[in-house]
Amino acid sequence: MTSREPAQSGHRAPALDRLGATAVSLLLSPVSAARAAVALAHEGRVFDRHERLGADGTPIVIRSFAGNTKGRRLPYLWSVARGDLRFVGPHPLEPEDPTPLDRTLPGLMSPQRLRARTGIDYEPADDEDAPLPIKDQLLLAARYLVAETLAGGFGRYDETLHVLGVAIDNTTMAETLDWITVTAHRRPMSILAFVNSDCLNQAVEDPEYLGTLRRSNRVVPDGIGVKLAARFQGHDIKENLNGTDLLPRLCERAVAEGLSLYLFGARPGVAAAAADALVTAHPGLRIAGTQHGYVMPEEDTSVVEKINASGADILLVALGAPRQEEWLDRHRDDLDVGVAMGVGGLFDFYSGRIPRAPVWVREMGFEWVWRLAQEPGRLWRRYLVGNPLFLRRAASEARRMHDAPTTVQRPPLLNYGRYAPAPRRRQAEPRTA
Repeated sequence: MTSREPAQSGHRAPALDRLGATAVSLLLSPVSAARAAVALAHEGRVFDRHERLGADGTPIVIRSFAGNTKGRRLPYLWSVARGDLRFVGPHPLEPEDPTPLDRTLPGLMSPQRLRARTGIDYEPADDEDAPLPIKDQLLLAARYLVAETLAGGFGRYDETLHVLGVAIDNTTMAETLDWITVTAHRRPMSILAFVNSDCLNQAVEDPEYLGTLRRSNRVVPDGIGVKLAARFQGHDIKENLNGTDLLPRLCERAVAEGLSLYLFGARPGVAAAAADALVTAHPGLRIAGTQHGYVMPEEDTSVVEKINASGADILLVALGAPRQEEWLDRHRDDLDVGVAMGVGGLFDFYSGRIPRAPVWVREMGFEWVWRLAQEPGRLWRRYLVGNPLFLRRAASEARRMHDAPTTVQRPPLLNYGRYAPAPRRRQAEPRTA
């Protein structure tokens, strides 16, 4: 149900989309009537209005039921029935967004919205404005339904999430890059940690590792497991962050800011190969040095001296969790870099030793399935045993927790490029002798 001038020819949804949306709307009309009554009783109004831009920048108004309970998006179907949206297309733009003059009709389901469900909407959707063939529309709709089932629903965007004893910064890729580039110029060193379900399982069983994570200056969520744990508590993560997605963006910032990187870890030759690939992909990038991770504990001092002598600003350590975080924590007073982070198998991806999961796999939150298929002998216990264990622990924790009353913050409907205010940022405190 929308309010605008009648759509021009060619600006309407396909007849099949309109017919399907009309049929589903009629079928769900008793549910819609009940949801409208709930909205009126609790919110004092039935609808919320959302001004958007349709095909070629034509203004449209999309309605949702007022309130944040289930079923608020049912009126979206009316926009498809009206012809202002189609089932699959680019995301509807807001009035202040620049609009291509030949932009196609927006969709109820879009590549951007799909990636927002699993927290990777910092990845650009290729040619989103181009019309999709029917086969691609069906495939996108199928991926969307999987992602919606696995990661759908929105909760509070609190500044900090608490999962299994670890405080996690609820932040975005852009905010994290800002923090790194600012902090890289400072001393003493700050530590950034990525945590996924396996890390949190290990932290439950290893008090030393738990303490290491708690002493990190910034901890960010990595993976669909952390998103599900947040959902159990009524929260949501802004974006799913990981070192593999962060690194190319960090390299761009490093070139612009004149920052240098040091790569430490992985098998002999892998860090050097990753460094070569990064320099090729990012001309002007300064790699201060590389060092493989097959070193004995008694060699740590010489490794630290080598890193310090390089003059690096940012240190990437690929020793695997928890070893990499504990190594950084143990040497945090000795290392003369601005920011250090553990990055797991990142060098293997960028050296070409192990291929990364395609975006369409990651859109559904199934990158772990891809990794399991690549190295089943090494990873079966982590994923097939560890994932269910983590979900059970997270669900039990959520049942025990009593969340303080907080105003619910919803992302803009149908357009998820904007978030709640940025979270606080922990800075390294100067240490006294």
